[in-house]
Amino acid sequence: MSKKALIFLFLSILLIIFFSNLTAQSKIEITGGGATFPQPFYSKLFDIYYNLKGVKVNYQGIGSGGGIKGLTDKIMDFGATDAPMTIEEEQLAKNPIIHFPTCLGAVVVIYNLPGNPSIRLTGDLIAKIFMGKITKWNDPEIAKVNPSVKMPNLPIIVTRRTDGSGTTYIFSEYLSKASKDWASTLGTGKSLNWNQSTIGQKGNPGVAGFVTQTPGAIGYVELVYAIQNNIKYASVQNSSGNFIEPNLDSVSLAAEVNMADDTKVSLTNTSSKNGYPISSFTWIILYAEQNYNGRSIELVKAMLDLFWFIIHDGQKYAKELGYAPLPLAAVKKAEAQLKKVTFNGVPVLK
Repeated sequence: MSKKALIFLFLSILLIIFFSNLTAQSKIEITGGGATFPQPFYSKLFDIYYNLKGVKVNYQGIGSGGGIKGLTDKIMDFGATDAPMTIEEEQLAKNPIIHFPTCLGAVVVIYNLPGNPSIRLTGDLIAKIFMGKITKWNDPEIAKVNPSVKMPNLPIIVTRRTDGSGTTYIFSEYLSKASKDWASTLGTGKSLNWNQSTIGQKGNPGVAGFVTQTPGAIGYVELVYAIQNNIKYASVQNSSGNFIEPNLDSVSLAAEVNMADDTKVSLTNTSSKNGYPISSFTWIILYAEQNYNGRSIELVKAMLDLFWFIIHDGQKYAKELGYAPLPLAAVKKAEAQLKKVTFNGVPVLK
C-alpha cells in the first residue's frame, strides 16, 4: 500500500472514530430542574454546550423546592437551588449530596410610586413593611432615611411569592439577620406563614406584574428579572451602614467572604463594606455517588464535563445575562466539590 493510501486510511479511521463518538454523545440527554433565577444563564450555556459536544440538557424551571425534590426522588440527574439544602432535606436524600455554586445574583425590593423616585430602605424597615407594621409610604421612619424624597400619602400594598422559592429564602434569611422581630416570627424559609394582609403571587412574573400595575405596591424579585423588565428597585443598607445600590459589582463584592469547603455559605447581610446585602450564590446539586438507577458512566462523564464548562468557560457569559460571575476562590471550591463525585466509589474526574 502506498504512503498516500496509508494516510487516507488513517484519516478515514480518525473520522469514523470522531463521528462515532459524536453520535454516541448525541444520544445522551441530561435532565435537570429547579431554580428559576439562573435559568436564563443555564439556557444559554446548555445551548452552547450542545453545539460544542452534541449533548442535550433538558432543564425545567420549577423553583428551588422542585429542584431539591426532583433530585431527592431521583427523577432528574441534577437539581438547582438558590438555597442550600437543609440538614433535614439532605437526610431525606439518604445519600450524600454535593453542592457547587454556578454564579451570583441578588434579590431586590421593587416598588411602584408616583414619579418613580429612587428610594433607600433599611433591613428593619423592609421587615416592618412586609410584616404589616408600616402601612403608609409617608411613614416617618421611611421619610427619615429618604430626606430628599417627598414620600406620597399612599397605602403600602405588599405582595410576595406563593410558591416555594429560593428567592423567598434569600429574602427572608436577610430579614432574619436584619430584624430580631422578623427572626422570631416569620423566620427563614422557601415558604413563609405570611401576614394575611399581603397579596400572594406566583413566581417573579406574578410579583413583578402586580407591582408594576398597582400604585403603592411593593414586592421582591430577582435582580436579573428587575433589570430585564426595567422595574424600579431600592438601595438597601448593609451591615456596615452603607446604602448599596444592587448591581453586578455590588453583588460580586458581597462574595468577598470566607467560603466553607461544602460551598454552602450565606452572603446575606454580608460583612463586605460595599457589598449588596441581599446577595447569594445559586447552586447545582447532585448525588456524590452516581451509580444508581442504571445510570451509565458516559452520562455521568458528560454531566461533569458540562459542570466543569459552567464554572470555567461559561463564566464569561454571566455578566451579559445579568449575573455576577464566580470569584476565583469560589471556582476552586467548586472544582474540589466536583472531584468528589464517584461512580462505583471511583472518582470520575481525575
